[in-house]
Amino acid sequence: MINYQKIVLQNGLVVLVHEDPSSKIAVVNLLYKVGSRNEIPGKTGLAHFFEHLMFGSSKNVPVFDAALEKVGGSCNAFTNTDITNYYITLPAVNLETAFWLESDRMFQLNLSEKTIETQRKVVIEEYKQRYLNQPYGDVFHHLRDLAFDTHPYKWPTIGKEIEDIVNYKRLDIEEFYLSHYSPDNAVLVVAGGIKAEEVKYLAEKWFADIPSSHIPKKTVPQELPQTSKKAKTVMADVPTDALYKAFHMPAKLKDGYLESDLITDIIGFGRSSLLEQRLVKNGHIFASVGAYILGTVDPGLMVFSGKMEKGQSAEKAEKVLDDLILEFLQSTIEDRMLTKVKNQAEAMKTYESVQLLNRAMSLAYYAHLGNPDLYQTEYEKKTQIPSTQIMEWANAILKEENSSVLYYKSKGE
Repeated sequence: MINYQKIVLQNGLVVLVHEDPSSKIAVVNLLYKVGSRNEIPGKTGLAHFFEHLMFGSSKNVPVFDAALEKVGGSCNAFTNTDITNYYITLPAVNLETAFWLESDRMFQLNLSEKTIETQRKVVIEEYKQRYLNQPYGDVFHHLRDLAFDTHPYKWPTIGKEIEDIVNYKRLDIEEFYLSHYSPDNAVLVVAGGIKAEEVKYLAEKWFADIPSSHIPKKTVPQELPQTSKKAKTVMADVPTDALYKAFHMPAKLKDGYLESDLITDIIGFGRSSLLEQRLVKNGHIFASVGAYILGTVDPGLMVFSGKMEKGQSAEKAEKVLDDLILEFLQSTIEDRMLTKVKNQAEAMKTYESVQLLNRAMSLAYYAHLGNPDLYQTEYEKKTQIPSTQIMEWANAILKEENSSVLYYKSKGE
């Protein structure tokens, strides 16, 4: 359990304080409850675009990074389908600087034409370099579009296509900022060598006067159950074929989510996993293979993916993968295997909790889900799940009619 104190300002900002007297540094983690799931077709990629805009300037801060570096601090951020997370690390004695910087860009971000156009060029270049010009870089553009019909998980965080980024209007950007970058849509976690009284004082001083957003959030369209297998073939300049097979699975806080996580741990985690041993070490079709869940707030995907050996096809790879999944569904999970993956989960949790930043991020993430204590209770629940319950969910999820398959094929092959 991560110790914390909770403060809620009148404008809705949730503030969590995690005191660590052993630390001389402070982490200020500000999570906004906005990701690509809050976008609409034709204007995709805005959440990620804003991550870039937020590191420009605001009314009283000419250059965000420069102001932070003067007090020995560093910062970064990430955007995914569900959240945008900003974090600062700095000496605890300089904590107030982080409050000044974060409050100024929450309320008075510079959205000048010059700033917008500069970041538009940067993001378009990132799109080209990381997704269009990188081998296998656009895989999840295709897989998401195939697996989802209506939900915004249909496109990746960077955006569905470059044209969406090119066509952002100033009004689109301002509306997105006013709708999502407000105290009532955020969770602030302050951790390290700090005191709760100090944090409460600084939160009131720097954030209390920022008004809540009065713009209603757009409803996120939900996906209907899939009833038949979907498949798509893509030809690309890559060295070998690749296979991506995804199954729809429950949302983060719903029954079946933790079981899904355990399924992929059992089948595909580590060198001794079923996938690695059977399909790579003792097979000749897969060069690499893995299984994982995307871990989304709304119902998401369980993905099996791998690259083929030279001369082997994605279609042939799917056949041997299907055979292995069927064999798994017809078997029982050994107690030894279940104990192993649960021990791995415990080790991972322990490792993550060592870093102060990880503790701050975990508190922020689970607070955005509804309760910071979920960080601990979710883990405890996961370690109590019996093998029979895991297999029930495996049989419910790993159905052919629930699958979406991308055959990513090498033109050279």
